[in-house]
Amino acid sequence: MLTWLADFSHLFSPLNLFRYITFRTAGAATTALLFVFFFGPSIIAALRVKQGKGQPIREDGPQSHLLTKKGTPTMGGLMILSGLVVSTLLWANLKSPYVWIVLLVTMGFGLIGFYDDYLKVTKQSHKGFSGRLRLGFEALVALIASVLMVRFGTVHATALAVPLINGFVVDLGWAFFLFAPLVVIGAGNAVNLTDGLDGLAIVPVMIAAATFGVIAWAAGNAIFSNYLGINFILGTGELLVVAGAVVGAGLGFLWFNAPPAQIFMGDTGSLALGGLIGTIAVAIKHEIVLVIVGGLFVVEALSVIVQVISFKLTGKRVFRMAPIHHHFEQLGWSEPQIVIRFWIIAFVLALVGLSTLKVR
Repeated sequence: MLTWLADFSHLFSPLNLFRYITFRTAGAATTALLFVFFFGPSIIAALRVKQGKGQPIREDGPQSHLLTKKGTPTMGGLMILSGLVVSTLLWANLKSPYVWIVLLVTMGFGLIGFYDDYLKVTKQSHKGFSGRLRLGFEALVALIASVLMVRFGTVHATALAVPLINGFVVDLGWAFFLFAPLVVIGAGNAVNLTDGLDGLAIVPVMIAAATFGVIAWAAGNAIFSNYLGINFILGTGELLVVAGAVVGAGLGFLWFNAPPAQIFMGDTGSLALGGLIGTIAVAIKHEIVLVIVGGLFVVEALSVIVQVISFKLTGKRVFRMAPIHHHFEQLGWSEPQIVIRFWIIAFVLALVGLSTLKVR
């Protein structure tokens, strides 16, 4: 929205700064951070009053959680999403369709997660609404986003780019409308499964968002995309501003979510942020790189899948508890040890993902 100020740069030259994505990204990050800082305490207080007993804790989870986390309010994703949306609308160039598509998925998944959190709190059960129904709504939102990306996309809109091979793409055709929603849904639920310890999910989310924001900026720039050998996609550069808003809102949330957490992100935040990252990856044709950058989320999701399949087929568990961060808790790792080590892994994976831009 503030980009229109650049039109008056002939009257006041400093307004020309609003033309630059890097300046607006810094503005978006700062705005989102301050928004969450200022309104966070009020949101936490309101949620604590509304929710009473707070988020129900899994009875089959680590027993320590029943004592240390009981009564903590959830739906902290409302803090992140409100700061993210306000900041994006202020600082991004709203002429880019990709900004609106990413916001569509973010808010759509956020509403699904909010309803799930609402049912958990009101029923005081860790089970929300029907898993199939939830996946159905997620699929609908992701499919609409996929159709819009093709509608406003380039000649390679339905293609899958293969990293490490310069210019090599595979046109998925109509299969794209199965593949793209699967990526978005998978990312959303993988982040959702990772959100099990104080601060565990939000930092890897910020790292992944920042990484894909940089790649989106390069993909939206004809010169840099040509130099790096990646697909040029007009308009995706503005997703760097969205990523900046995620980082700013995430930092603000981490202030309140750091151990011991004053509030949990809940499905409201984790599902929305995962969907956001997945949508950006699809928009910039870096779905395969998402598996690398979001490797931590992939491992968390796979640990649950492996655990369920193993138990159903053999009656035995591969891990002491799933998702895998609970396995390490059972091995005796402290919560801060797990969280910080997972952060380090997420950072290293982001560096590996970025390296694919030049190794071609």
